[in-house]
Amino acid sequence: MNKTMLLIRHEFLTVVRRKAFIILTLAFPVVALLGILAAQVIPKMITPTVTIEKIGYVDNTGMFSGSVTEDQLQLVPYNSEDTAKTALVNKDITDYFVIPSNYLATGLVQRYTLKNEITPSSATQTVIRDFLLNNLLKGNDAAVVNRAKSPLNIASTTLNSTGAVAARQGGFAALILPYIFSILLMLAIFTSSGYLLQGLVEEKENRVMEILLSSVSPRQLLAGKVIGLGAAGLVQIVVWLISTNFIMKIASSSFGNVIGSLQVPPDFLILGIVYFILGYLLMAVLMAAVGSVSPTAREGQQMSAFFIIPVIIPIYFMGLIMEHPENIAVKILTFIPFTAPLTVIVRLGLSEIPIWELGLSILILILTIWGCFVLATKLFRTYLLMYGKRPDLKAIIQSFRES
Repeated sequence: MNKTMLLIRHEFLTVVRRKAFIILTLAFPVVALLGILAAQVIPKMITPTVTIEKIGYVDNTGMFSGSVTEDQLQLVPYNSEDTAKTALVNKDITDYFVIPSNYLATGLVQRYTLKNEITPSSATQTVIRDFLLNNLLKGNDAAVVNRAKSPLNIASTTLNSTGAVAARQGGFAALILPYIFSILLMLAIFTSSGYLLQGLVEEKENRVMEILLSSVSPRQLLAGKVIGLGAAGLVQIVVWLISTNFIMKIASSSFGNVIGSLQVPPDFLILGIVYFILGYLLMAVLMAAVGSVSPTAREGQQMSAFFIIPVIIPIYFMGLIMEHPENIAVKILTFIPFTAPLTVIVRLGLSEIPIWELGLSILILILTIWGCFVLATKLFRTYLLMYGKRPDLKAIIQSFRES
């Protein structure tokens, strides 16, 4: 046990003292703070030049009139399409639109421009729509006109199965934190397990492994490396979580209520740490197995892709997870050991996950980790001192049967 603790301490200190680890750990809070600072300072440094763009219109119904200025766009009336076209060619206006005599029946407005574009800009569409509404609702109260311009503002409330207000209300504010944290979680898992793979292969190539195995057993060596590097990754996650809470408080003064309404629920924090530990342990023992059979670091990195790709599968299903967190496919991803950490973290921001799903997901992960640990220990014992040649799959299966 003392030897294992020494290995854990050595691996932990070796990683946290690396410049790359320190830079990566501090990069997220530093970049976020610089982004907030830039958002506050740059707009104050830039003096915008206000230019009014003119848009012409021709009314063939006799219902519309007036010269309207909105969002640095000005609507200018013309008596005929020919005069409007001449103004456009002479670049007195940027574009013009024609309101046909059958507008009330069709709602069609024909627009003309010299620019090649897929669709008119949102500002152009807004000023034209507001102009039409102002004239169509002429004589009504200003409140009626304003409400017609913005008739719908939905506020949704999520209820639980008993009809009470649910603790998790979803929405953008509830999603953004799990989404960002899932990316950081994946980054931390890959970084820590990558250090393990790199360290194993380097020690194997430098023959340091022979010295280590003369003092400790393969099981002690594997446990020491996995736990030591996992502790370093956990420190990284904790630093990110603490800095996230601090950064959100600063950002709330700059970016309004959306950032200010973000909270880190205790259950999210606990489950985030739990799934980091389990996700890391799974990847770590697999990387250890890859490192034990890889003769070089390059081959080890190539083989590790077989385990890295399944972990990032939830990213390709992110739209499905966000829109339908209770979908059967999303639940399946919750139970698959490789995809569970990212899927669960994102689902937590959208809906409450049943206790039995979380329990089953964690249980499957633990059993998978233990099985992989046993297999990795056997590979350690058999192939860690093998140099120059990578065993094929048939030889690995044969070694499992003999052990």
